[in-house]
Amino acid sequence: MKIKYSREIKDALENGKPVLALESTIIAHGMPYPENLNFALDAEKLCRKSEVAPATIAIIGGIIHVGLNHQQLKALASEQSIKKVSRREIGIAISNKWDGATTVSSTMHIAQKAGIFVFSTGGIGGVHRGYSDAIDVSQDIYALAEIPLIVVSAGAKSILDLVKTVEMLESFGTTVLGYNTDEFPAFYTRASGISGLQSVTKPIEIAKIYINNYNAGLLNATLVANPIPKQHEISKKKIDSVIELACNLAKNKKITGKELTPFLLKTISSETDGESLRANLALAFNNIKLGIKISKAVKGVF
Repeated sequence: MKIKYSREIKDALENGKPVLALESTIIAHGMPYPENLNFALDAEKLCRKSEVAPATIAIIGGIIHVGLNHQQLKALASEQSIKKVSRREIGIAISNKWDGATTVSSTMHIAQKAGIFVFSTGGIGGVHRGYSDAIDVSQDIYALAEIPLIVVSAGAKSILDLVKTVEMLESFGTTVLGYNTDEFPAFYTRASGISGLQSVTKPIEIAKIYINNYNAGLLNATLVANPIPKQHEISKKKIDSVIELACNLAKNKKITGKELTPFLLKTISSETDGESLRANLALAFNNIKLGIKISKAVKGVF
């Protein structure tokens, strides 16, 4: 795979310094402008302050980039033509010279090929509601089963069927750890009612479990479920009613496929007067902070 590394990421990889992978779909399709650009810049600044290189991943003009400059980040945040590129579309994006933002699945694939071990995102995709009527499962589920990477997220997006998502993660053999919890978080809320996770309290524990999986020949990811900080969560009752409204709107408008998640998130943000956006920002930064710690821990024992 041909990858264009920024000088910062190339130097970090060559000198064995910790690197944290960051996706670009959260910038291009997960938040409005200019909040998305401010988030991207602040996320990278947070990494550098902790002496971790921020490897934001995207496809620009059909070229895979690992590490972006300010101009590239701004283009991702502000231009309406940016495509959403999942793992199955990487070859198409390269062939057609797309400008594309990478999803969880494509970011995982590229990060692993680039020699990066840790990736922080907001929330993973999973099994959509109404699965019994239409099979709609995110490629993230399959990527987590097949790519040996540590992925930090606030659980799965609460617009999904979380019970089926957790069941599918288990069926596909993904190691799921709860950071200071044994309950799978529900993105905007800390609790989902789905318990039974292996709880870990230290980044070094996560690093060791990942490495032991890897040394045992297991190719699945290690998913770290990191609940949104308590002060930023939205009450379950409130967010559930808004999600139901958004899902009904999407159904009435016949919005499906890769357009569904951005539509739902935009609708939820509007219906909560931006509270969901503030929660999204808080959980994303929380995951980056943990990802920084884990990337350092991995370098210490790998």
